[in-house]
Amino acid sequence: MSIFNTKPIASLIAETEGKQGLKKALGAVDLTMLGIGAVIGTGIFVLTGVAAANYSGRH
Repeated sequence: MSIFNTKPIASLIAETEGKQGLKKALGAVDLTMLGIGAVIGTGIFVLTGVAAANYSGRH
């Protein structure tokens, strides 16, 4: 098996026949938790960067 294997276009089209696009996988609670996690994660990285800028290297 190679990482450069490709699928024929006809095969891809045949697999998607009769499907109506993407189905929903995440609900409102899932999306809310994802947003809260992103905000908290960003805050952690910002605080780490501020600490590194203020306390590393020369004083």
